[in-house]
Amino acid sequence: MTRTLLKTTALGTALLFAAGAAGAQNLTMSSWVPPTHFLHTDFFVPFAEQVAEVTEGRVTVTILPAPLGSPAQHWELARTGVADITWGNFTYEPERFVALWFAEFPNAGTDAEAQSVALWRTYEAHLADLEVFDGVEMLAAGLFGGGQLHHGSAQMVTPGDIAGQKFRMGGPIQERLLTELGAVPVAAPATRAYEMLESGVIDGSLHTMESVVNFRLEEALTHHTVFPEGLYDAAFFVVMNSARWDSIAPADQAAIEAIVGETLSAAWGRQFDAQNPAATAALAAAGHTITEASPELIAAVDTIYDAMVADWIVAAREAGVADPETVLAFYVETYGALTAE
Repeated sequence: MTRTLLKTTALGTALLFAAGAAGAQNLTMSSWVPPTHFLHTDFFVPFAEQVAEVTEGRVTVTILPAPLGSPAQHWELARTGVADITWGNFTYEPERFVALWFAEFPNAGTDAEAQSVALWRTYEAHLADLEVFDGVEMLAAGLFGGGQLHHGSAQMVTPGDIAGQKFRMGGPIQERLLTELGAVPVAAPATRAYEMLESGVIDGSLHTMESVVNFRLEEALTHHTVFPEGLYDAAFFVVMNSARWDSIAPADQAAIEAIVGETLSAAWGRQFDAQNPAATAALAAAGHTITEASPELIAAVDTIYDAMVADWIVAAREAGVADPETVLAFYVETYGALTAE
């Protein structure tokens, strides 16, 4: 009797251990910024630590030492399960993510936390059911607080200053902006900006203020034109493979849900809200010229914005967005309300 009880107890303990082991999940994350980048040190590493903390170690995240593909491949890496978690820029696949173009237009804002929360709420309220988002669990959406115009030798204050100048840019929205302002857009990743400036291939480049510093472009870009509500923006995602998400125990899913979504999106924005002013101050201290865009230049950009919105409404409807006007109005109103708080 005692031997039977001991055997039964031992079997039960073994089964419980096996169940615990089966429930443990180690998630792989592919990231394409170096481990010294602030997004790695101040955003992704703390996120991984939080996941382990809230699940009491049952779910962990391992950030891989090297990316599993190019930045533009990271949505697909998560959707197909090559990596469990990835992050990236919706701009890298513009034809796929037409629904989100509005977030990258001029005047999207310069408060990155408010922008990111507004984008998350807009996604949840109006876009989450679109087929383009199938296959992933959206963990966060974010913006970077307004991209600005930077030049290597002269101040770009009026449309006349910009005409004929060659600027590096990263996507179709930026390309249209530059073209309609009379500039010459040159497509290239931000990582190539320095060599292109040094070789004279470009005269200037589009960046956030922080990326001028974080990409070490201070010596090559010395004149900065600031648009109060941003010249353009970039929309980002943090996503997880849907099947991998479904494999996590419901209690751990609930624990993770409490730290992602709007919470993680707000944390994304706070990183850029800390970085952009610090970079601006550092550039000013180094003797750089930082000037606000002239009313004439802002008016020219506003005219381009109006045309962009009109064209996007048609394209978004074709991409399955039932009421694009409402989507844009929701984002604008939400951002305004958040910045007014």
